[in-house]
Amino acid sequence: MSRAVKGTIVVEGQELTVSNPDKLLWPEMGITKAVFLQRLAGLAPWLLKHCQDRLLTTIRFPDGVNGKSFYQKNSPTPAPDFVETERREGIDYVKLTSLPVLLWLGNLACLEYHASFDRVSDPLRPTEWVLDLDPSLEEEPRIMEAALLAGDLLRSLGIASTPKTSGATGVQIIVPLVKDLTFDELRRIGEFVGSYLSDKHPRLFTVERLKKHRGDLIYVDYLQHYQGKTIIAPYSPRARAAASVSTPLHWDEVRRGAAIADYHLLNIEERLHREGDLLDRIPAQSLRPILTFIGKR
Repeated sequence: MSRAVKGTIVVEGQELTVSNPDKLLWPEMGITKAVFLQRLAGLAPWLLKHCQDRLLTTIRFPDGVNGKSFYQKNSPTPAPDFVETERREGIDYVKLTSLPVLLWLGNLACLEYHASFDRVSDPLRPTEWVLDLDPSLEEEPRIMEAALLAGDLLRSLGIASTPKTSGATGVQIIVPLVKDLTFDELRRIGEFVGSYLSDKHPRLFTVERLKKHRGDLIYVDYLQHYQGKTIIAPYSPRARAAASVSTPLHWDEVRRGAAIADYHLLNIEERLHREGDLLDRIPAQSLRPILTFIGKR
């Protein structure tokens, strides 16, 4: 049995323990824990921004992506003094507020970061609407075609949106909102959009909830966007062989058939410095006119 290796680093005045820095977390990409922590630090300004004011769930892979994993909602213990928590329904969620907190979680092999749709400060009024395109197949060559069709439909309704890879197999379409609709009202819009897509393109889309009944169709999941549910955070790594990262895209990239695995831990930081955060490019908008339109049908 190999002897565990530990060291310490100081980040923003906080001392952190780093254990087993040479452990391979993504063997196929040659990414060790030390490399992961470096890349996580590079992603921190964007990842922290999208996880702030959210309830955080992580997925831990103590032996890397090819090993066993488990969901972590409660704060790991013991936790350093600089880690703050938010208590909800008996769960003490970690507040992802700083680089030291992020690296502490990274050292614990928290590889994926899932953020709640609802905000801690105002859980009843969402600040974005998300349409989740979820393939039934593990490899879905039509996912960008599906995203483009969904985006075109939203555009025809006067809704501006940004596509984001899940980093796994799907694409999520994100619409920034002014806080004037509830989750239930947004579900009505999602049901309208999902039903239209599945009626218009029955060989591509479905709104069937049970996976066993979907065949090879792409599920338009409008139900996931709800208080208490989560989404993979923008710029979170995924526990996939390619070390892919959930990445916002230009619509032109979707049109050209971008591959989800093209955006990964080893190149995402350079993209962010070049492109910036694409989720910042669309101002908050109101979907109340769409809700009114649906109500008149």
